Amino acid sequence: MSFLGVDVGTTGAKALLVDAKGHVKASATHEYPMSHSQPLWAEQDPNDWWEATQRSIEQVDDGRVEAIGLTGQMHGLVLLDKKGEVLRPCIMWNDQRTEAQCAAITAKADVLDLTGNPVLPGFTAPKIVWVREHEPEVYVRVAKVLLPKDYVRYRLTGEFFSDVSDASGTSLFDVKNRAWSDTMLDAVEIPRAWLPEVTESAEVSAKVRVGPLEGTPVVGGAGDQAAQAVGAGIVVEGLVSVTLGTSGVVFAASDTYRVDPRLHSFCHAVHNKWHLMGVMLSAGGSLRWYRDVIGGVPYDRLIAGAAEHSDGVIFLPYLSGERTPHPDPHAKGVFFGLTLRHTKAQLTRAVLEGVAFGLRDSLELMRAQGLSFEQVRVTGGGAKSALWCQILADVFNTQIVTVGVTEGAAYGAALLAMAEHPEPELSEPILPRHDAAKYEETYRRYRALYPALMEHFKDG
Repeated sequence: MSFLGVDVGTTGAKALLVDAKGHVKASATHEYPMSHSQPLWAEQDPNDWWEATQRSIEQVDDGRVEAIGLTGQMHGLVLLDKKGEVLRPCIMWNDQRTEAQCAAITAKADVLDLTGNPVLPGFTAPKIVWVREHEPEVYVRVAKVLLPKDYVRYRLTGEFFSDVSDASGTSLFDVKNRAWSDTMLDAVEIPRAWLPEVTESAEVSAKVRVGPLEGTPVVGGAGDQAAQAVGAGIVVEGLVSVTLGTSGVVFAASDTYRVDPRLHSFCHAVHNKWHLMGVMLSAGGSLRWYRDVIGGVPYDRLIAGAAEHSDGVIFLPYLSGERTPHPDPHAKGVFFGLTLRHTKAQLTRAVLEGVAFGLRDSLELMRAQGLSFEQVRVTGGGAKSALWCQILADVFNTQIVTVGVTEGAAYGAALLAMAEHPEPELSEPILPRHDAAKYEETYRRYRALYPALMEHFKDG
């Protein structure tokens, strides 16, 4: 007996097979490109997702799959015509073109009250409005609006469904009541018939209609961060995770519905629970940019060569704009405090610390919402670095552990298909050192930089 998790990620589609005890049996990933044809734009071809998904599934299918769970990048806009054909490339989560549309939607409706979240450029609704305003020849042909993983579901099953966690990031969903908001749809003038039916994450939504997996149940699944949280065991209040991937995500489970306009307030993949989430757009992405700029040094050697301290240099990791706590598509990356004495090793240290400071911003907002935690579970590629995890422990002044399963969202999707959430294997705790006190002053200086520079970001 096996359970299949499928992740329609930003860089590739992963298929992951687990057994009934949650042990990983097989994994396969096939990559696809992303287009940045204009500044602030990010697009992908949904057909590439489907082809990569098929190849990945073929590599891991053992003929004993009991159920399939889907996950993937959130917020992306997939538009289909009446025949189910893709009308244009998907406008992705990290696309920042819709600042004007966000402002217009906010002026029309009390979005915080209706959806629990401000409208942000990465979310789905402003992208729909952008297409209406800039591509009317496409807009008039729209029959269905889907999120990335739900497009793959459609290709697998022929059915139109989403789940409560992924729908939460559209700016069209009543997060408190776990249903589409008719008031928001009316305000934005989007037909309800365009949207898929929504289920809870572990609820069966449809069955595969073609191929060797024909007849296999497909559960609702979840957005990538909610699925990853399930895999990390962040399923009850008091548990918090940090994902150090291309983006950085702080995720806290909540037994009750809480709202802070600087955080994402979404439905959890766990029935009748919610979560608060802070997102920084360039976490590991900042380190990748820095590595590429200085000549492509391997990550392990780059991090190993980081200095013991940054000697006053502070890095603002706003290379793709920012979301939390500054929802600003114009925000820019900054090295602050440079002098002739500074070295590459100290700049490397500043990048690692700057990402940690940005993640702490979200943790502080969650504490202000009454959430308490004594441990942070770290996942993603950055979790492989003992030094970066130690910096996180010092900056957060909180115990850090890493999660044994490294397969991320696909693993959580497989657990949703299994309808069980086994406790993951955790590392030995990494405790804060004496550096924690030193970082308090540096963090205060870090927080002062964005307000001082925000008006200048708009000029560049």
